[in-house]
Amino acid sequence: MKTTQLLKSIAVATALVGASLSASAATQSLGPLVAGQAKAFSGYAPVGAFADTITFSLPTNSGSGYSVIDFATPNNVLHTVFTAISLFYNPDGVIGGNDSLVASSVSTNNELSLTLGSLAAGSYYLNIYGSTVGTLGGGYSGAISVTPFTAPVPEPETFAMLLAGLGVMGAIARRRKI
Repeated sequence: MKTTQLLKSIAVATALVGASLSASAATQSLGPLVAGQAKAFSGYAPVGAFADTITFSLPTNSGSGYSVIDFATPNNVLHTVFTAISLFYNPDGVIGGNDSLVASSVSTNNELSLTLGSLAAGSYYLNIYGSTVGTLGGGYSGAISVTPFTAPVPEPETFAMLLAGLGVMGAIARRRKI
């Protein structure tokens, strides 16, 4: 009797976890991201290979970081093994249209990450590839963090060295005239 009740409880809990996460081969839209903030996403897939897409847009003058991690459960009931993560620039807003690969990272374990410097403002999407090897599939969680990017400002010593170099060049040019 207790075994049947335990199995029913596990089945209900698994169904609730599966229903709360997105489906396999899903596309999630995070909308416009704000510099200085991170946006989270998650996914669930039944046993087998999956390829999920996360769409978003970046503000002007921003760098970005991407990380995805498996949230495995005890006894491998839910477990995901990632194979790759790819970031695409999507100027026309249509996935698979006029897109260009910005960066990608390959992995054979349960974690992926990618960090980039300044990117052009606009639409992007992140493809996450992997396979679920848990008895009930697998789930993952990730975040996209956007950092404000500012151009470096030259130090006062740099200006002093520039002026000294120009002075030397001027002295050489004047000496050649004489």
